[in-house]
Amino acid sequence: YGHLGDGNLHLNVCSPAGYDARVFGLIEPWLFERVAAMRGSVSAEHGLGQAKPQYMPFSKPTYAIHVMRQLKQLLDPNAILNPYKMLPPKANA
Repeated sequence: YGHLGDGNLHLNVCSPAGYDARVFGLIEPWLFERVAAMRGSVSAEHGLGQAKPQYMPFSKPTYAIHVMRQLKQLLDPNAILNPYKMLPPKANA
């Protein structure tokens, strides 16, 4: 289930058996790879959050992530605004 009300697909995948880490581990990588293959983007109205910044490179090129990181440093040099909630770790970008 999910919704398309704001022009974006907000997707939730449920299983009658409840949460299954094995199924989640198969679906989530496939979903992000599929989005990238269709030239879509991974985002949300509140940013990627702490759980998914590693998926940003699926939809944003390395140079764009680098510019984002530079802007973050310029505008928030003390990293006090929404820390750890937008950019992937440097090793992934």
